[in-house]
Amino acid sequence: MILSQIWKSGANIYLDKDDDRISIKNQNLIPVEVMKAAEQDFVAIDDWFKSWKNSSAEKITLMKMVHQICGWQHNEKLNDWLCAEEKSLSMFDDWMIVLAKNGWKDIYEDYRQFENDESNAMAHELYKRAVAYAKKGA
Repeated sequence: MILSQIWKSGANIYLDKDDDRISIKNQNLIPVEVMKAAEQDFVAIDDWFKSWKNSSAEKITLMKMVHQICGWQHNEKLNDWLCAEEKSLSMFDDWMIVLAKNGWKDIYEDYRQFENDESNAMAHELYKRAVAYAKKGA
């Protein structure tokens, strides 16, 4: 929830690839109470970012899709794709429903713990569709 509030403020918090540390751009946009909460939960935030560090491009794409749909981080390419391909948007919705059936009830909770073979197969198909769409536009 803290990360989503930071991103929605217009700031960007991320794991810097150069030094493997949390970095923030436009920190002045973050409300004081959100910044205090982030400081108190720094270890959990750092752990979350590092948990994505060695993830596949497929997993990263799905994470970005969730962030786009939630309005946390805008991704123009993903938005264009999901608006252009209704079937892909519907498949993404179905993927989220499978996760919900597996117990994912809180959008702020990391969905990865609710994945199973069915959701992974759907995620793989979504990723293939995203790549195909990106190649069409390239």
